[in-house]
Amino acid sequence: MRLRGCLRLFFVCALLAAMATVCAVGSFTLAQQTVVDLGTSGFRVDDPLQTLRCFAIQQCADESADEAPPLLLTPLVTSISTISSPAATWTPAPQPVFVPSATPLPTVAALPTNLPPVDPRAITILLLGIDQRRAMQDDGPFRTDTMMLLHVNPARRTVGVLSLPRDLWVRIPGFGEARINTANFKGDAAAYPGGGPALAMATIYENFGLRVDNYLLVNFEVFITLVDTLAPDGVPITVTEFIDDPYYPDEAEGYNPVNFEPGDYRLNAESLLQYARTRATSGGDFDRARRQQQVLDAVRAEVLSAGGIATFISQAPYLWGQLQDNFSTNLEMNDILSLGQLMGTIQRDDIRYSVISNLHVVPGTSSDGQQVLIPNFDSIRDLIVRTFYPPDLTHDDLLKRVRQEAAPITIWNGTQVGNLARDTKNWLEAQGLLVTDIGSEQHRYRRQTEIRVYGRYSWTAQYVADLLGVPGDRILPSGDRQIAQGLLILLGADAPANIGG
Repeated sequence: MRLRGCLRLFFVCALLAAMATVCAVGSFTLAQQTVVDLGTSGFRVDDPLQTLRCFAIQQCADESADEAPPLLLTPLVTSISTISSPAATWTPAPQPVFVPSATPLPTVAALPTNLPPVDPRAITILLLGIDQRRAMQDDGPFRTDTMMLLHVNPARRTVGVLSLPRDLWVRIPGFGEARINTANFKGDAAAYPGGGPALAMATIYENFGLRVDNYLLVNFEVFITLVDTLAPDGVPITVTEFIDDPYYPDEAEGYNPVNFEPGDYRLNAESLLQYARTRATSGGDFDRARRQQQVLDAVRAEVLSAGGIATFISQAPYLWGQLQDNFSTNLEMNDILSLGQLMGTIQRDDIRYSVISNLHVVPGTSSDGQQVLIPNFDSIRDLIVRTFYPPDLTHDDLLKRVRQEAAPITIWNGTQVGNLARDTKNWLEAQGLLVTDIGSEQHRYRRQTEIRVYGRYSWTAQYVADLLGVPGDRILPSGDRQIAQGLLILLGADAPANIGG
C-alpha cells in the first residue's frame, strides 16, 4: 500500500507539473508532457480499463475506417463534463453590457471532408494560464493570459499544440462577441455552470466546432514553484533576437524592466517566465506564443532527463503540498492514475506546434475602440487540421501540393560565407522549386536559418524546411513586407552543413 500511495502521489504531481508550465508563461512544457501521458492513458472511452490494458501490452491498433468513425464535418453535439446545461438555454447573471464588434464575424466554416478517420480515444485538453499572484491579493475573476489546445492521438502517438491569441474576436455563448481571453472571466463572474473554464471550452466549440474534453487552469505560483524545484539550475533556452521590455509587469501593479540578448542561456524560473510572457517584439502576441511553445519544449526535455526525473520523484511530497491550492481541473483521479504508461515515449518529431498568427486573422477595431483580431475561420480550420490531423503524404503527394502553391522564393545570406545564397538557390532549383531572387541581410551574423512565410504557402514552407533541416518553430508567418508574397529564407551559420545533406 505504501508503494501504491507513492505512485499515486507521483502521478498526481506529474499532472500538477504539467499544469505548472501552462501558467501564464504559456511555457506549459510540463503541461504538454502531461497531456501526452494523459492521451496515452486516460482517453475518454467507454471502458478506460480496456484502453489502459491496450497500452500496457503495447498493442493499440492504428486508426482505420473499419475501427473508428470519421470526424464529423459540423460541431460535435456532445456534453462537456463541467457544463450542466447547454449554453444556448443558459441565461447569464446581470453584468455590464459588452458592446459587440462593428465588424461582423464570418460564418464558421466546416472542417474539410478529406480527413483521415480519427481515433475516438483521442483527447483534447485546454490549457489556461491566469495572471494571479499573491502580492496582488486578487481572488478574481481572471482573464486568461495564455490559452493552448493540446490534442493527443493515442494510436498514432502524436501530439498537436495550438496557441490561441488572447485578442481573438469570437462569439462567447450567452455573451455575444468579445476577446477570447475574456471567456474565463465572464464564466466565473456570471456563475456559468462549470465556471470560466467551461465557458472557455464552450467558446472553442461554438467558434471552431472542436470538442474539448478537459481543462487545466494554473497561475504563476505553480510555474515558479515547479521550475525552481525541478530545474534548480535553470532550463536551456536559445534567445534568437534582442528583447527590451521596459513595461514588463512586476509582482503587484508596477513595472519590472527586462531585456534579453541573443545567445544560449540557462534561465531560472523568474527569467523563463519573463522570456515567455513579454510581448516586446515586432510580432507581439504571435512571437510570444512561439516563445511559449519553445519554453514548453525546453522544460519538457529538461524534466524528462535522468536528473530531472530523479529530482521530480524526490520532491513529489513537497510539490503536492505547495501546488494543490493553485490549480483547477476537471480531470478524474482515474485519468491521473493511468499516467506513466507512455511517459517519455512521444518523440519530439511527433509533436507538432502551431500558432494562430497574422496568417489566420485580420486586425480590427471593435465599436468601443478595442484593438482585436478578426478570425479567418477557413484559414484557422485549415491550421487545426494540419496540427491535429496531419495527413500521411507520400513524397510525390507533397511535391504535388508544393507545385500547386507555386510559391516564389527569395533567399538572403545572413552569414559571412561567400556565395551561400547563390549555392542554395541552385540546390533548391534542382529540387524543383522556384527561386526568384537572392540577396544579403544588412547584418550578416545570423546563427540559425529561418523561413518567413508571406501568404498561404504552408506546404512549400514545410518542404523547404525539411530540405534545409529547419525545425518547425523557425517557420514564421510574417507581415513585415520584406517581400510581397512567397517565402523568404534567411540563411544562418547552420545552412552550409545542411545544404545537400
